[in-house]
Amino acid sequence: MSPAAGRRAAVLSLPASPPDAPPGVDPAEFRLALLEDTYEVVAGLQLVTPALVLDPPDQPDAEAVTWPGTEIVREPTLAKAFAALHALGAGEAALVAADAPDLPPLLIGKLFRALGGAPAAACQAADGHGLVALAARLPLPDWLATVLDEVDLDTPDALARLRAAAPRPGLVPQGPGWHRLRTVDDLRFLDPGLEGWENTRALLEGHSLST
Repeated sequence: MSPAAGRRAAVLSLPASPPDAPPGVDPAEFRLALLEDTYEVVAGLQLVTPALVLDPPDQPDAEAVTWPGTEIVREPTLAKAFAALHALGAGEAALVAADAPDLPPLLIGKLFRALGGAPAAACQAADGHGLVALAARLPLPDWLATVLDEVDLDTPDALARLRAAAPRPGLVPQGPGWHRLRTVDDLRFLDPGLEGWENTRALLEGHSLST
């Protein structure tokens, strides 16, 4: 298998805890704008097949923002999502939070490169709570599958718990961090001069990005 063969990047759509929309912006539209922009990041990666992970499984609005033919996974845990992507042919996969619309593709690429020397690699949220993305070689080793049945990208101490579960140090390296848009205050991280995040940008037009 070539280095990029069987590589997937999947966005997690979890509407049970939608991001905090700014005043005057519909929360459902805001969630979908973030999701679509994040999906466009992963769909634009070279030699990587995009996918969407749904929990709960019935989210036609989320599916509607994807490109035709996008692989849809309907699983409630990170471990099961990774297993489903492996069943679709992935030898490596990255799961990405849906509230990172301006995530630089380079950061996902760094996670995949880290898998050359480790079974998993993480991009931590800039505020230190949870992860923006997690990449892993597939199938998952037992220790990682066990912890990912309990830990998700929103778990505040996710990186610490993954590293604590590893049988030895160095098995979960950390790539550069990035921000997630979970509160109105997080909008200050958006850089109008940075390309991308077009749907979020259009929805926030006329709103201040600083608080």
